Amino acid sequence: MAAKTAEKTRQETHAGDGAGLHLHLRTLHPSVPVPYLTKEEMASTARAATARLPSTPAAKDLAFYGGLGALAVAGALEWPVALAVGGATWLIRSGRRREEEKK
Repeated sequence: MAAKTAEKTRQETHAGDGAGLHLHLRTLHPSVPVPYLTKEEMASTARAATARLPSTPAAKDLAFYGGLGALAVAGALEWPVALAVGGATWLIRSGRRREEEKK
């Protein structure tokens, strides 16, 4: 009798846990090709990408724009003013360089 009571209790417990509920899931595994890159391909791609970058600016330009940025960060100069001064300076300098290249 004790065995029947234990079995009945076990069945009631499983029925409460959702033992009759079956959830079917569909798992998709699409095939994704993974490219294999060689060292030579990576080096040639890096060279091609760096060839398109502009040349390194002069130290004088780096100091000017860095100082302008530092003033803006420190709060001595508002950032819209720093942006306007930096942009105007860049336009003037690039215009002068184009004129020098034409001569």
